Amino acid sequence: MDTFFKFNERGTSLKVEILAGITTFMTMAYIIFVNPGILSAMFGDAAADWIPALTTATALGAALMCIAMGLISNRPLALASGMGLNAVVAFSIVLGAGVPWQVGMAVVFVEGLIILLLVMTGLREAIMDAIPLNLKRAIGVGIGLFITFIGLKSGGLVVASEATLLTLGDFSQPAVWVTLIGLVAIFAFMALQVKGSILWGIVVATVAALLFKVTALPSGVVAPLDFRTFFAPFQTPEGTSSMALLQVFTPTMLLFVFALMLTDFFDTMGTVISVGEQAGFVGDDGKVPGVRNILAVDSIAAAVGGLFGASSITTYVESAAGVAEGGRTGLTPVVTGILFALTAFLSPLIGMVANAPAITAGALIVVGFFMMSAIKDIDWTDFENAFPAFLTIVAVPLTYSISYGIGLGFISFVIIKLLHGKAKEVHWLMYVTAGLFVLDFIMPVIQKFVG
Repeated sequence: MDTFFKFNERGTSLKVEILAGITTFMTMAYIIFVNPGILSAMFGDAAADWIPALTTATALGAALMCIAMGLISNRPLALASGMGLNAVVAFSIVLGAGVPWQVGMAVVFVEGLIILLLVMTGLREAIMDAIPLNLKRAIGVGIGLFITFIGLKSGGLVVASEATLLTLGDFSQPAVWVTLIGLVAIFAFMALQVKGSILWGIVVATVAALLFKVTALPSGVVAPLDFRTFFAPFQTPEGTSSMALLQVFTPTMLLFVFALMLTDFFDTMGTVISVGEQAGFVGDDGKVPGVRNILAVDSIAAAVGGLFGASSITTYVESAAGVAEGGRTGLTPVVTGILFALTAFLSPLIGMVANAPAITAGALIVVGFFMMSAIKDIDWTDFENAFPAFLTIVAVPLTYSISYGIGLGFISFVIIKLLHGKAKEVHWLMYVTAGLFVLDFIMPVIQKFVG
């Protein structure tokens, strides 16, 4: 084991790696509760019935890809269903575009395969160069606001209003107090520097939800695995005549493929660099040795997420928690993956949490905050680049669509550059993408005229 994982070479040991893996799991285990809760929205009134299947997909998807990352890249990087990406699938693609949930997962599956192709052919550098840095950062910030808004809404802190569109929630509702208790608990655990503060906050919120009768204890704790969402892209949705994968190849769905690909691709790059710097495997030139293996596993993970019905699986920045505990090798995510596999059998317990959105609302709000951190790196003095970033950030939550926010940012960037006589500064890929977004936005007008 020492020879394979290179413990001595990297200044670590078996004990340290195991503890680091446990720590990483504790900091990202909240996804086991949050992901099924978000994705269950795709099923409407039948949401509760699908929690066991979504739990199985989330836990086994994370387990498989954590172990794969550890064995293939030998780096302390763990993976699970991505926050923000799951919201895109549930709210923007399935509910927003009105397509079957299997088609939403097929979009994720195709996106993962495309990213894998880009990684293996070395085209990632071209894509990285095409998107302005401010826009790359703005996408993550916008998703952070989106996640926070979902948390505020699901926790009852923000509600609809005919007069003002949105207003403060009703504090006489027990769900609001469950949200607040969970949020304050996370603050307290963070102040005490407790590992897995978000997870422990969810535990406290669950206890509060039981006391306030917002949720109820399950009849059991352990249940058989539920594989109903597996191979979703190859299922034929009810009421359609073709498999979900074939329904992806429409202008609207392909735009969603691009939007997911963009978010997933750049989020992974940022995570690998930030965690790598902490772990000491980023060179002075900013390059990561063996990065192609890391990106290949991450790309396969996205496709596996769509295949399993768990949304896109991606590398987690919470991996830094294990690195802080001394994790330096692939054994760290292997341990994390084993722990994820064990949780797959706990769907009744997870369903108790996922069926009460207020329990995880505080976690969503805090995760959204962490995703906002890149806003400090945007150059707000440069209008030509800052305004498209600003528009992206505000449009994502206000349109309740990540892809629409990205589209408005891209279009405004191209227009502003053209008006300033700087057409040559815009990469041709930006022109193509902005044009596709324009076509998507005006599609209802075209359909109206052509009948």
